[in-house]
Amino acid sequence: MRINLALGVFALATLAPTTALATNGYLSHGYGTISMGMAGAGSALSQDSMAAATNPAGMVFVGNRIDGGIEVFSPRREYSVDGPLSPPPAFSLQPGTYESSKNGFLIPHFGFNRELSDTTAFGVSVFANGGMNTDYSGDNGGTFYGGRAGVNLEQLFIAPTVAWEFADNQAIGISPIIAYQRFSAEGLQSFAPFSSDASALSGNGTDDAWGYGYQIGWQGEITDTLRGGISWRNIVEMGEFDKYQGLFAEQGDFDIPQMFNAGIAWSGIQNHWILLDIQHIRYSEINSVGNPVMPITPGSLGTDQGAGFGWDDMTIVKLGWQWQQSPDHAWRAGVSYGESPISSEDVLLNILAPGVQEWHFTGGFTHGFSENLELSGMAFFSPAKTVTGTNPLAPDQTISLEMYQVGASASLGWAF
Repeated sequence: MRINLALGVFALATLAPTTALATNGYLSHGYGTISMGMAGAGSALSQDSMAAATNPAGMVFVGNRIDGGIEVFSPRREYSVDGPLSPPPAFSLQPGTYESSKNGFLIPHFGFNRELSDTTAFGVSVFANGGMNTDYSGDNGGTFYGGRAGVNLEQLFIAPTVAWEFADNQAIGISPIIAYQRFSAEGLQSFAPFSSDASALSGNGTDDAWGYGYQIGWQGEITDTLRGGISWRNIVEMGEFDKYQGLFAEQGDFDIPQMFNAGIAWSGIQNHWILLDIQHIRYSEINSVGNPVMPITPGSLGTDQGAGFGWDDMTIVKLGWQWQQSPDHAWRAGVSYGESPISSEDVLLNILAPGVQEWHFTGGFTHGFSENLELSGMAFFSPAKTVTGTNPLAPDQTISLEMYQVGASASLGWAF
């Protein structure tokens, strides 16, 4: 068992460089195929060993099991520029519509859980974040006149978890979080006059960083037909991207924002669950993400108060449904909404990271082949969302960011 766990973690770590996910900002809309099939709802109802990614307390309720799966994800991103080219000192972009060429990703996930006693469990959930991934052509000088332009952010989380059922159907849990992230950027050389360190701005290959944090949660029964759950993850403090200390605020700092989850799950209709979750993500607390794009002044990129991506905090409402059609088969559906973290004032740099999505529509199933083995599947669609604003460095131009997303996931669960 220990060997299999180690192999699973290693395999996921080696595949992590392909990560990108259906996104609320750059966090996934859910973790694990079962939860994703209900638009990411599940704070109050845990059903697999990916539970620690949402609420570590839920691990004590899922039993002895291993889960592993993979998602096929396709984000379709583009930006459009309207308006004339203006002479310097304006920084005009080439008019037209341009699509990112990174449109397909494979994202694995893995979980393990074991009951240590009737009231305690130990497990680990391994999962990823992505979404800040773009690659624009270098034709006509490229997006920012530095050739091919884009960024790539990959994040991997390992969450060993202890959960304790301290009273009947009442549990708390804690997950120390080990985080690893990689980043690269290219085509940004034209911003050198605005950088505090032009040698650490663009085209320096991939840089990486480790970091640590924790997540705590409660999950339990409120009445015979109603469950509740809450969790909180602190800011995961990461090492700095030294190769890009002239790009990100605070000399290359890129911490991972704190996150709150709260939810209920109601089973008042036989064989049905209705889930309602609220998630809050504090992007604005991370200067490299939350600082506004403007004013972008000479030498300011990379300083403590340097330009960021201008992302606002997100509050996402998730509604999920599960129907246990038979002992061997369950159906799921879900919808979620969260206002885009990107406002019209911050479109310029967000050409690189157009995390504008608001709606997600999902469906899923689980089929049991035996008492031990089950297959779960999920598909989702996030319709096109457009954010339009003025180019702050060439006010005669407008920039529009647009993206839609589709994807599907499958996973196997083994109870032992």
